[in-house]
Amino acid sequence: MTGLTMPAPDAATMSRRAEIVADMRIIVPGEGVVEAEHAMRAFESDGLTAYRQLPLVVVLPETTAQVSRILKYCSERNIRVVPRGSGTSLSGGALPLEDAVLLVMSRFNRILDIDYANRTVVAQPGVTNLGITKAVEAEGFYYAPDPSSQIACSIGGNVAENSGGVHCLKYGLTSNNVLGIEMVLIDGEVIRLGGKHLDSESYDLLGLMTGSEGLLGVVTEVTVRILQKPEAARALLIGFPTSEQGGQCVADIIGAGIIPGGMEMMDRPAIHAAEAFVHAGYPMDVEALLIVELDGPMAEIDHLIGEVERLAAQNGSTTCRISQSDEERAIFWAGRKAAFPAVGRISPDYYCMDGTIPRKELPTVLARMRELSEQYGLGVANVFHAGDGNLHPLILYDANKQGQLEKAEAFGADILRLCVEVGGVLTGEHGVGVEKRDLMPEMFTEIDLNQQIRVKCAFDPDHLLNPGKVFPQLHRCAELGRMHIHRGQVPFPDIPRF
Repeated sequence: MTGLTMPAPDAATMSRRAEIVADMRIIVPGEGVVEAEHAMRAFESDGLTAYRQLPLVVVLPETTAQVSRILKYCSERNIRVVPRGSGTSLSGGALPLEDAVLLVMSRFNRILDIDYANRTVVAQPGVTNLGITKAVEAEGFYYAPDPSSQIACSIGGNVAENSGGVHCLKYGLTSNNVLGIEMVLIDGEVIRLGGKHLDSESYDLLGLMTGSEGLLGVVTEVTVRILQKPEAARALLIGFPTSEQGGQCVADIIGAGIIPGGMEMMDRPAIHAAEAFVHAGYPMDVEALLIVELDGPMAEIDHLIGEVERLAAQNGSTTCRISQSDEERAIFWAGRKAAFPAVGRISPDYYCMDGTIPRKELPTVLARMRELSEQYGLGVANVFHAGDGNLHPLILYDANKQGQLEKAEAFGADILRLCVEVGGVLTGEHGVGVEKRDLMPEMFTEIDLNQQIRVKCAFDPDHLLNPGKVFPQLHRCAELGRMHIHRGQVPFPDIPRF
């Protein structure tokens, strides 16, 4: 990301700022428009704080009708729009542009419907991930995807990034748990995709929208599936003398046909940071710590605990502690959930990466990352969703030291290239945003990227929604053979009868 470039500001838009702000106040009256520089500072970056930019204006709508009017207004006047949820994105997906309206969805914060019979919840996009579980837990239900930022991240942002979490191995990512959305297109048109039914009709546009990073439309309502809490759950805390042994144990557990509810791994720096922060009782004399949670009927759990213990011993485990209560199991997870802020105690700054690899490559990739750490002279703490191969290396650096941020970025880019090299992908759940944008050619050919841009053109022909994100360069839609088809002007072809 060093030398990051964003789309050049539109001079005409900048000169009309006062007019745009006044018009936004008409659409969103009251305190829904923020224009003062000091007030907009709160929105100048998302979780990727190394890059900051003040927006043209911040607008916080409260209704779908207001979102529709804002997008229609911007479309008609060729004004760029950057959608934003809670701002927890770690890839710069919500990084503002100085000539773009920052459309903040945090006021969409109500749960609209809870349907236990159909096991669904309909929520506005500003509802937090954890807020959905809190709303249904009294009846014994929960929402499965649980990113570490679940206390703050919004369900709309989860849809934009296709977020995962520690339980995504068994219960899936956001894409596996979202049933329907209401969204607004750039021209202000409101459409619905999916619903409470389990199967989608026609083209899977819902799947297309999930993980689209705000490039195709703005989500204003989300329907998710909720699950009944399992009969029981227990967790194993297993220590290994090397990260490679821990990684091999992960591969062996999955290879044996065991699908844990969650399976997470931390290396020594992350273990020590988390223990000092949370006091979860982690062993301090191991190089790798594996948390394996098993859920379901007690008879099944008891059997699987024995199998996991056996596989861990085969891989040289030195410690194995099994939770004896839900409270103890929660403590096991508390350290992992707090790993990111905990690492902030041992380094002035850290750069959180996100790449995904085939599970069998885990030992190889961990060894290569240690070599890169020595090459760049920067420490790295590893926490990751071991079961699905989603790595979260935390590169430790000091932004106050000349050149360290650039070294951290180069280190991170090499980690992502390594992920692709071993058959993985650039991102598992954080998204591409601006962070991985210039690495997209490492994974996709120009033909691949052009096909993806054609999808962007179908929804946003003038590239007004979140420009500068995901794609290393954008071609004009006309250059890609874009066709203008207006309703009523092109008849359907005759369908021959057989």
